[in-house]
Amino acid sequence: MDRRISPASRLSGAISLPGDKSISHRYAMIAAIAEGDTSIANYSTGADCHSTLNCVRALGIDVEGSGTEFTIHGKGLYGLRAPSSDLDAGNSGSTIRMLSGILAGQPFPTRIFGDESLSRRPMQRIMKPLAQMGAHIRAREDKFPPLVIQSARLDPIHYELPVPSAQVKTCVLFAGLFADGETSVTEPVRSRDHTEIALREFGADLTINRQTIAVAGRPRLTGRELSVPSDLSSAAFFLVAALLVPGSQLSIHGVGLNPTRSALLDFLIGMGARIRIPDLESRNGELVGEIQVEHSTLRGGIIDLGLTAALIDEIPVLAVLGAATEEGITVRDASELRIKETDRIRTVVDNLRRMGVAAEELPDGMVVPGGQKFRAAELDSFGDHRIAMAFAVAALRADGDSVIHGAEAASVSFPEFWETLSRCAQIHD
Repeated sequence: MDRRISPASRLSGAISLPGDKSISHRYAMIAAIAEGDTSIANYSTGADCHSTLNCVRALGIDVEGSGTEFTIHGKGLYGLRAPSSDLDAGNSGSTIRMLSGILAGQPFPTRIFGDESLSRRPMQRIMKPLAQMGAHIRAREDKFPPLVIQSARLDPIHYELPVPSAQVKTCVLFAGLFADGETSVTEPVRSRDHTEIALREFGADLTINRQTIAVAGRPRLTGRELSVPSDLSSAAFFLVAALLVPGSQLSIHGVGLNPTRSALLDFLIGMGARIRIPDLESRNGELVGEIQVEHSTLRGGIIDLGLTAALIDEIPVLAVLGAATEEGITVRDASELRIKETDRIRTVVDNLRRMGVAAEELPDGMVVPGGQKFRAAELDSFGDHRIAMAFAVAALRADGDSVIHGAEAASVSFPEFWETLSRCAQIHD
């Protein structure tokens, strides 16, 4: 599907966004192995999170509801049943990586696969710690999905993550729930801590000492009433759009503002962005608030080391923003971008060049010079949701109408993206 996007004169008003994708995945998975009912409000509408719900259903868990409201009837730590067919994770790396931790502790074998894109994404980072715990996992070419996870008795371990990854950390902690004793993970840099917060909400015995997180095995998890805050990663596209387009003033309601996700706002404010958060509240252990943003002149910046891990999902749209800053944006230490849904270093640079921006690839990142003008162009999502949305934002500042090919990719994480954007700009099918 193609979308034609006209330049925007300004963005204004107040918008609400879908539930946080990261939190939705975790709530659904933990609810399945908790005892009793868990009600989840504002569950993400993205296809990835529905892949998680479909896997949970296939494992014998009743899931009621539709849209953004679901009730999951958990059956306890050992209540899952062998699926009648292979589990389909779709395009969701979160589903296959995190759910594998739970599957490794089951008394039955499971085969889990994904679509063509997911089948090219390496899984050694979860396979290694799970094997250390005693799990038996087979993969295509010893690293790619599908994964065949055999029944095994799991042992607790202490695992030191070689690079920060919230998904790998979650996989190990989930597997630790089925081990006798305490399983711990040490991170080189703290990654997003939604798993730790969610496990505590459900009643897990979890301790945190600086960058080490430990969970006691075989807890009794109990169903909860939960509400998912709006997704900050989805908000990033509208924050950048408002910063890019002169005269813009935008409010975004109910956004998750977890401190381990605050790097985005800190980075933008550090470049000179006029962003306000008038109030905060705590909801199920997660901080939630309104974000107010207006068009700003920005200096530019560097994304490297630990900041790269914290901003890994937002780098495509931040690269777009970089072209309009005074000094540009340089991204380093981001080789993980090459194994996302697409090689995001290549696809971002490709589309920026189509728009006349003199961006350059680095082996582990990119250089986006500042002071650039966006030329109207035919752009490609390459089947990647974040690329589709990032360049829809770029098109708002172009010198004419641009076309996004493969625009339907946005539905992976944000099905309402085009409708929401159309309230602020001219979008055509």
